[in-house]
Formats: sequence, C-alpha cells, structure tokens
Amino acid sequence: MTTAQERGSAEELKALAEQAGRDLEDASALEILQWAAGTFGSRFCVTSSMEDAVVAHLASRAMPGVGVVFLDTGYHFPETIGTRDAVEAVMDVEVITLTPRQTVEEQDAEYGPRLHDRDPDLCCRLRKVLPLEEGLRDYDAWATGLRRDEAPTRAATPVVGWDEKRRKVKISPIARWTQDDVDAYVAAHGVLTNPLLMDGYASVGCAPCTRRVLAGEDARAGRWAGRAKTECGLHG
Repeated sequence: MTTAQERGSAEELKALAEQAGRDLEDASALEILQWAAGTFGSRFCVTSSMEDAVVAHLASRAMPGVGVVFLDTGYHFPETIGTRDAVEAVMDVEVITLTPRQTVEEQDAEYGPRLHDRDPDLCCRLRKVLPLEEGLRDYDAWATGLRRDEAPTRAATPVVGWDEKRRKVKISPIARWTQDDVDAYVAAHGVLTNPLLMDGYASVGCAPCTRRVLAGEDARAGRWAGRAKTECGLHG
C-alpha cells in the first residue's frame, strides 16, 4: 500500500480524503479507523475532549498505541482531567497533552481577567485552536468524535473529509452514530466516560463556558449558553 508519507502533496491528500469519504460512508467506525491506521500509520492521531473515550477506544483497537491528543486549556473541570488520566492508565493509547502558549494567569495579565466572558472566540483561539494547529503539525490525518446528530452545524460532517484550514485529512468515524449508538458502545465495551455526563451535562467543555442542559434542550445548549456561539473553532 502506498503510504500518505509517500504521496506528499496536500492536493493528493485532499483527493484521497474526498475519495475515502465516498468509499467509506457506509463503513463501520472501526473499519474507517482501520483504513486511517493502514493509510497514515504514525502520522495519524485522535483528538479527544475527554467527554468520553469512545473514539480513543475504537482507535486503540485499530492501531494499538495510537496517539490521543488532548487540549489542556487550563479551564477544564477536574472530572475532565481525571478522565484523561484514567484513559492514559487503562487504554492502549499514548495521551499527548497540549497546552496554550500562555498560562491562564499570563493570559489574564495580557488580555484582562475572564477573557472567556468578554471575547470567547479569542479565548478559544488562544487556548484551543492555536495549540491544536501546532500539535497537529507532524500529522497528515486526525480523527474526531463529531456526530451529525449533535447540532445543525455538524449535520453534513463526512466520515472522511478534508480540513482545508490545516491542510490535513479529517476523520469522523462515528459521524453517522446517534447518542443511542454511543451509549450502546460504552455499555458493551466498558468505555470510560466523563462523570459530568451523569450530572446533567450533555456536552463537556471548559468549566466557565459550560452548564447543565435543561429538559428538551439541544445537547450543546449548555455550551456558551446565551450566546450565538456554538463551536470553539476547532471544526470550522
């Protein structure tokens, strides 16, 4: 098999991604990740917010020892950090923790306290988007846990697509899954999940910008509540 390293150019990787998106639309999540592992090898990684470890678990089955990239923004709930540590301890993965250029204290000194309240887009860029761009530099492909049913902004998520901003192949192996599919996989495999999911949180992000959801609300209604913002910028 010709590897991604041998293909080289971004245009070839883009064509590969678009073709794979068509070919693998009906494939299982595990088959999609097996394709990624076989195609990209060590130049493939998984990203995880540690809301749950479903994609990390799937990827470890396709590629034992796979790199799992976690963004430690400095604003996480203790439960999220605990989930990361547990994943590292019990799964056949290599957790790679990325941190922003500035600590929270340094950011406060430069931009003023509670930037997340005044300019959440800038805060997300400084603490998530830029660290991820740096952290993905040595990879040709990355996997996410995006699902089409999570929000209207994610309804067209391909199982394999092209990340134009980062010029990388972006893989969303559970894009076609529902929450019921996730719950069934967690139960069948004993997959670690963030304890906050059992405490009224349907989507877990940074503590200052995340709240519990109310009955009947969208799963991501607890993120940046009261604002038009629905995404942190990692996926668009």
